[in-house]
Amino acid sequence: MLRQNPPRLDRRICGVNDRWRFPREPYLGDLLGLSQLSRATGVDIDNELKILDRLHIPQLQKILTGSIKKKPRQDTIADVTLDCMGFKWELHQPQLFHSGTLTKLYLCALSQKNTDPMKELEKFLRGESSKELPKKSPIKKIAISLKINDPLVTKTAFATALKSLYNKETEVHMEEVLGVLASANILQFPDLFKKCVSLMKDGISPCTIQTYYLAACKYKEELLITACEKWLEMNLVPLIGRQIYLRTIPQELLQKVLKSHRLFTFSEFDLLKTALYWVYLQLNLKLHSIPIYETVLAFFDSFPKKCPFLERELGQKFLPVFHCLRLHGITKGKDLEDIKHINFFPETWIVRILANHYHALENGGDMFHVKDLSTQAIRFGLLINQRIKYSDMNLPAAVCERSPVSLRQERLVKYEIRAQSLVDGSWQEFSTNTLTQKFGLIKSTSKSHILKIETVGNPIFVTYAFIFPTS
Repeated sequence: MLRQNPPRLDRRICGVNDRWRFPREPYLGDLLGLSQLSRATGVDIDNELKILDRLHIPQLQKILTGSIKKKPRQDTIADVTLDCMGFKWELHQPQLFHSGTLTKLYLCALSQKNTDPMKELEKFLRGESSKELPKKSPIKKIAISLKINDPLVTKTAFATALKSLYNKETEVHMEEVLGVLASANILQFPDLFKKCVSLMKDGISPCTIQTYYLAACKYKEELLITACEKWLEMNLVPLIGRQIYLRTIPQELLQKVLKSHRLFTFSEFDLLKTALYWVYLQLNLKLHSIPIYETVLAFFDSFPKKCPFLERELGQKFLPVFHCLRLHGITKGKDLEDIKHINFFPETWIVRILANHYHALENGGDMFHVKDLSTQAIRFGLLINQRIKYSDMNLPAAVCERSPVSLRQERLVKYEIRAQSLVDGSWQEFSTNTLTQKFGLIKSTSKSHILKIETVGNPIFVTYAFIFPTS
């Protein structure tokens, strides 16, 4: 067989010194070739530079920073002045090319001067490629300005971002990471932006979840959005649901988390209590601490009885939140009495919940109204802070509580066991997937599938989700 030669790109000569360029990409950032081309063809390069969108800025940056291995010497004169936020920042030309925004501003400033901008950049390239750096800058001092409208950017954070142009190891403190992220976004400094995102992912907590999530949405940073959602799925009920920071959770984020099949909760009623607390805190903004549950019940019960809270003008905006809950999973008599008497839910909701329970009891537990395990299953969760064996009896009291018992010899159950744990900033997930099994009184049919996991994470969030299909 004949070996075919790989296709070759066509090239053409630029200028009188036979410098080669690729014609298909006339603005790859080859500044020396571009300058020679302009002199050979008579093209006004100043006009070309004004059309900055036609320049391949990332490739320009790659060329201009390719030979920069270290920060400038202390005796090197700053050759660029950046006017921003009421300060004049002295910068060195090689370092500003790490920023896409500053690169554009610099090229625009060059194009507005009387000198040939390409000739000026040729001087820089020749100076950087020489063995000894010149004591004085080969380019006349350039002034550029930048106006910032992002309220997240502070002077301290912006200074940290500029410092990072010189040293990639610059420390970013958690109290200013939001401002540095915003500064990196404006400067188009991707390395610093990624560094801030990584710090924020590891720093999600009850007091930062709101600001980090809103910033992630603002800058369309999907990795941080996902990290915030995942953190809240695990910590909404056991952690933030008991703190005043619950008030800060945006409704959009809350609804998204409530719909997630990965959401952890001790029970469906615990999830309802968290939602009630969230509404209460939205309506009582002066509170600085979270009240006891009875205070929340008394608040909603204080409204006139002629109209339930969710049907009032004040409560209608919260309806989507409670549409996300699985109220049919609340089965204890006392909990159902609370739902009935606080005058919160529309009467049709209460009737439907009680009717479904009645029919299930009448039919040996069959939940004929429930079909989909991922969206309708009843959830029961355990938060394990230490390793336990299946034979250990020191389980929470709630695990040992008794409920109505079916008198059937065997019972068909569709279920899933899920375990999740955080290890080195990443969530490990383990699952049995959906199982359908008959449970009976004899020993061979009385045990569920066993989920075996190996993890060093602590705690472990364990969720049992089940429905009783018609059988």
